[in-house]
Amino acid sequence: MADILKAYSTFTPASSRTDLAALFDKIINAPPFTFSQTTRVELIQLIIHDLKNVGSKGKLASKDAAHALLSVKTLGKDPAGSRYLSSSANLSALLGFALTFKEKDEPEATSEALRSIANAMLLVEEARSTFISKDVNGGETCILMLEKTTSPDYIFILSRILFLATASGPSYIETMVDGKFHGRTVIDILGSKLDLMTVAIQSGTPIAREAATDVLKFLFNILMHYPKMTESEPQNSDSSSGDKVIGDFWSPKLDAALPPLLRIFRDLPTSPSSPIVPPLTHVIHSLIAIPISTSLKSIWLGQPGSTPSRSSTNSSPKGKAPQLADSHPGSRSDSPTRMDKSPTSSKSSTIDRALSALAAAGRSLSRTSSPTVVVDIDVLQRAYDLLDQGFMQYFPGNVDVDAPEVRQRHKTDSNMDTPDDVLSPLIVLISRLCIADESSRLRLRQWVIPDDLDRLSPLDSRSDMLGRCLRLLGSVYHPRLKDAVGEMLFAACGQDATVLSTLVGYGNVAGFLFNKGILNAPPPMTAGSAGSANIPVEDIDPITGLKNQPKPELPEMTEEEKAQEMEKLFVLFDRLERSGALPANQNPVRKAMQKSMGGS
Repeated sequence: MADILKAYSTFTPASSRTDLAALFDKIINAPPFTFSQTTRVELIQLIIHDLKNVGSKGKLASKDAAHALLSVKTLGKDPAGSRYLSSSANLSALLGFALTFKEKDEPEATSEALRSIANAMLLVEEARSTFISKDVNGGETCILMLEKTTSPDYIFILSRILFLATASGPSYIETMVDGKFHGRTVIDILGSKLDLMTVAIQSGTPIAREAATDVLKFLFNILMHYPKMTESEPQNSDSSSGDKVIGDFWSPKLDAALPPLLRIFRDLPTSPSSPIVPPLTHVIHSLIAIPISTSLKSIWLGQPGSTPSRSSTNSSPKGKAPQLADSHPGSRSDSPTRMDKSPTSSKSSTIDRALSALAAAGRSLSRTSSPTVVVDIDVLQRAYDLLDQGFMQYFPGNVDVDAPEVRQRHKTDSNMDTPDDVLSPLIVLISRLCIADESSRLRLRQWVIPDDLDRLSPLDSRSDMLGRCLRLLGSVYHPRLKDAVGEMLFAACGQDATVLSTLVGYGNVAGFLFNKGILNAPPPMTAGSAGSANIPVEDIDPITGLKNQPKPELPEMTEEEKAQEMEKLFVLFDRLERSGALPANQNPVRKAMQKSMGGS
């Protein structure tokens, strides 16, 4: 509104601070489309000009800065305002405000300045490349700020800015990964923030979960793009010189990302009602981007023999978290602009590629320099427990996985994603562990298909992990989860179709095997063959997977009983013949009588 612009223009350093605050509140609370594009831009221009003169006889004092920057952020949510803020001059000014007010210990002003930058980068794609250009140098500045801070609020918004800077311009990732910031790499910095936010989440610190989520989004961008941009090492025999797919190539420069990811995977608290929610979902996505190579296998499997990087003080949920030195109780945890949707969504394509990689057998693991960190975690056990909880959440009891109430549940619950989105990445992680490690493979098989499995009732009607997996193999509405479950069971059986079909019955896996190109039932597993130890395979029905039942013995009949049964058959077939349902020459009783008479 022009009157607000006019009123703000008339303020002087001597004007009432209360009136100025009230004017800023009008700007912040104004309904959408209140300001014309021209008025909006002019207001932003005036406020930024006054912010540059804070403390030098300007109309704004330091205590007004947070309110003024919140007004700028609000005005910048409109396309006209965001385009104006996306210029190199204005991005530089906002970044300068963040640094200045950080030094002045004005956390809310710093936070609002950074949020204004993030809004502009979200709404105007060109702002992302402008921000990391030499004119602004925002990428390096934000990494250095992130390296120093321990405030969840700052970590959240700085990671959000860096994520946006790399979402549309991944070429900058190579510069970040190869650079050093106060002697540390960006991977080291992000790892330390994940450890810090894990402790903060355990202690219930506000916005800690959001901060960890955005650190993980930024880290995932690095893990996804950096190996494609450099001379990375192939991770399997199918890797070609063409397009590089996530997981096919790896760089040892990213090895340091694995230990902190495993620590937060181990230590994040969960609830029975929603065991797999952000940031845990983002942890899983990042983990499936890291190969289980020879050099990293000891970390993945928690094998002894290497020197741990730190004590386990951060891993105890019962212990109190240390006070965050740079955390300000007054930071605005209720004002971050929500930007949960990536500019370029890659979640589905990433999991689809991971599933395709699992389907190709015979992966070879590359050799790189051996790291020296081992994390005390049983990754397979943790992942299996989470999957079991997730299955019980989405598919309670022995419910039909395609039942309408199951399919509608996530639509009525806005906080619940589809099981395909939530559970498929976790299953991919379990499958990769089984393919890479024989002991993991044997453990998973014993958990899902134990040697002493009760085979007296249909396996696909069970209310446990095996029953849910087999029901999902026949699902119509969960295609990605269906494929992932099939690959997990296949991996648990050593990628051997004979073992899989023998243990669970060919009828339960025929569709999955057909899609893998196995068109006929594989030969049954024989006693003493690989994978059949302690399993009486000769007693298992190859189609159903159930225990073969002995044929019941018919009771002995007296001559009188036999005559009565014969009479019943004669009457029955005579009725069929009279009704025309059975031709006379097909009546077995008549044929038997004729044969008997002819024989006499």
